[in-house]
Amino acid sequence: MVLADLGRRINSALAQINKEPVIDAKVLDALLKEICAALLGSDVNVRLVSTLRNNVKNIVNIQEIAAGINKRKLIQKVVFDELCKLVEPGVEPYKPKKGGVNIIMFVGLQGSGKTTTCTKLAYHYQRKGWKVCLVCADTFRAGAFDQLKQNATKAKIPYYGSYTETDPVQIAHEGVEKFKKEGFEIIIVDTSGRHKQEVELFEEMKQISAVVNPNNTIFVMDGTIGQAAELQAKAFHEAAEIGSIIITKMDGHAKGGGAISAVAATHSPIIFIGTGEHIHDLERFESRRFIQKMLGMGDISGLMETVQDLKLDQNKNLMKNLEQGIFTIRDMYEQFQNISQLGPLSKMMQMMPGMSEMNFEGSDELGAQRIKRLMTIMDSMSESELDSDGKIFLTQPKRLQRIACGSGTSVKEVEELLLQHKAFQGMVKKFGGNKGLFKNMGAGPGMDNSKLSPQQMQQKMAQMQRMMPRGMQGMNINNVMKQMVSIITTVTFESLIIKKSFTNY
Repeated sequence: MVLADLGRRINSALAQINKEPVIDAKVLDALLKEICAALLGSDVNVRLVSTLRNNVKNIVNIQEIAAGINKRKLIQKVVFDELCKLVEPGVEPYKPKKGGVNIIMFVGLQGSGKTTTCTKLAYHYQRKGWKVCLVCADTFRAGAFDQLKQNATKAKIPYYGSYTETDPVQIAHEGVEKFKKEGFEIIIVDTSGRHKQEVELFEEMKQISAVVNPNNTIFVMDGTIGQAAELQAKAFHEAAEIGSIIITKMDGHAKGGGAISAVAATHSPIIFIGTGEHIHDLERFESRRFIQKMLGMGDISGLMETVQDLKLDQNKNLMKNLEQGIFTIRDMYEQFQNISQLGPLSKMMQMMPGMSEMNFEGSDELGAQRIKRLMTIMDSMSESELDSDGKIFLTQPKRLQRIACGSGTSVKEVEELLLQHKAFQGMVKKFGGNKGLFKNMGAGPGMDNSKLSPQQMQQKMAQMQRMMPRGMQGMNINNVMKQMVSIITTVTFESLIIKKSFTNY
């Protein structure tokens, strides 16, 4: 995970105060010393680290804390809040508006991963139902248009560019006008990489901005440059009025803390961080979610958001079955199809509390293979078997042998799949039917799931954790894989069930 080392060191320091019999000024000083050392080791700005230390000491005045207040919890809360402030610029980022044209222009240094990030962001909005397109106005770097074309084609995103036109201002203008006429909602314009000392290229960037008149200009920054990010961000901001920032290459580099804190100091909001080379490796940035994940607390809201992008609640047959407490083998097959669209399973697993420190290296390929194998077993079932509740295999066990032969698997693997189905079926029965939670919630006004209170989010976390298979920690990756697909499938149902429950509340 991004900055996992920093998270472990801070977590270790916070855990240490639970072992102290008495919490006094000496204990607080030792805690702050360890946290500050961890932050400085991650290249966070010295001035910001000093501010954090002073703020914590001012808020947590050991001598003046009233009797009855839990000092340990107070210190942990204040440290968490101050860590969030390190990466919170206090400025709301631009939000695209439905039904209109939103032009987003990308700028940044050479080699920052700008063109790849353009496609990632386009894919992110496409998954959420926006009509998105890409314009390549980078005529400086050889192969830039080919790279964008290849990425866009793979993601099935419309694009515009030219092999003959050399004027990037002209290309940007033509591309934007073309997609405006075709009714696209989000038009992303990629531009050439440039450095703050390259005056001519900076002038070109200003001209492109004047022609396309972007609603939001995004500065893409390489997270490995550390505190040098601040000077670059300020230079681009002065030239093109930077509205938002995306930090790339945040998959484990020590200087990432410096990049984030330096950018926060410029008061330009970070909206995403890039955590890998694949199209799914773009995480929406929110200070509290980022710190929670860094400290191994998971990212439940991000997990729910990712799962709900599948729009499972629009599957009328599934919803009808869930409300009746019915879960067929075909329903499970459809869920495996859904989780195949979620992207790397390791990303999902690391959003779960307590999972961030586990080593999921190589798990994505194994997970995809396991899902494919399970679906192959179900492909060998008849229509009546798929639409059944699985009891038919108990009364007619010879069917197991037929399915195993037809799918090239073993009877044991077929039995394992049926056991998994039975477990999901039991979970659905808890929430569906005449006595289920869906009915007992009662009717009431709808609730926006994205604006749940902290108490409701805690309820979600508790429900999710109760449904998770236990004992994951300490397993090697091969053993984890036996439960990984089961857990992710559980999460898709958990998200849907909780959303349904809170909506009816």
